[in-house]
Amino acid sequence: MEWIPAKAILQPSKPTDHYLRCDFNMNLYRGCSHGCIYCDSRSACYQIERFSDVRAKENALDLLERDMRARRKRGLIATGAMSDPYNPEEAVLELTRGALILADRFGFGVSITTKSPLVTRDIDVLTRIARHSSVAVHMTITTPDDALCRIIEPCVAASSERFRTIKELAGAGIFAGVLATPTLPFLTDSIADQRRMIHLAKEAGAKSFMTACGMTLRSGNREYYYAALDRHFPGLRERYETRYGQAYACGVPDADALWHFVQKECERNDLLCRFKDINDAVARQVGHQSSLF
Repeated sequence: MEWIPAKAILQPSKPTDHYLRCDFNMNLYRGCSHGCIYCDSRSACYQIERFSDVRAKENALDLLERDMRARRKRGLIATGAMSDPYNPEEAVLELTRGALILADRFGFGVSITTKSPLVTRDIDVLTRIARHSSVAVHMTITTPDDALCRIIEPCVAASSERFRTIKELAGAGIFAGVLATPTLPFLTDSIADQRRMIHLAKEAGAKSFMTACGMTLRSGNREYYYAALDRHFPGLRERYETRYGQAYACGVPDADALWHFVQKECERNDLLCRFKDINDAVARQVGHQSSLF
């Protein structure tokens, strides 16, 4: 494991209902080993060298404790936007677990985005946090097809295993949802795939289902993604280039129709799908998630 210097861990964030709401962002690691062919965090604008190598931040927990002590106002800490907090190294280093223990100690809530079943290791700490603050785990799942998952997310647990993870989290009383982003044009954007994802989310006990109806492509990420398309889906790159050119935002064909379907299907399955509704529901969870214990 390579360790890299850091000056601070807890970064203030302005709450918004255009995405998952939080008061602070936290990244204990840099880089990601998942190998997902579509990852926006690989984009050149983030200036992350050797993105596929996971590196831990030096003295991360000491810095985090210092940052938490300095905050007069507590809030919701989000982690997982740039680097999965449950990468394989976390099983040994336990930086994320240590951060959750500190969050419980200092009275912060947590919002976790991950693709790893390792999150279930920390159910004990998450339930303790839920007694005083908001807790949510958003499991990123982009396809209901395990075979396709192995191509577009080669170093991650299969989609079916991630749905089982949601079931375990939900069974422990933790707010768990599916983050079905990105939606890859011509690959994961069919009505049938979205319907199956929603039904699997419901069966697993998820409270929410969020989809983007598109993806982002910018320098660094675009080249990596197109190379993967050439290897696994010959001819598909040309469809992207014809439709999107050098565009940053790449909405799926018939995005409005897909979003309308997702809304109706989520409503039928009692799943929240709008960010504001999800954020409000997470905020209301305080003191209720741990009632089973």
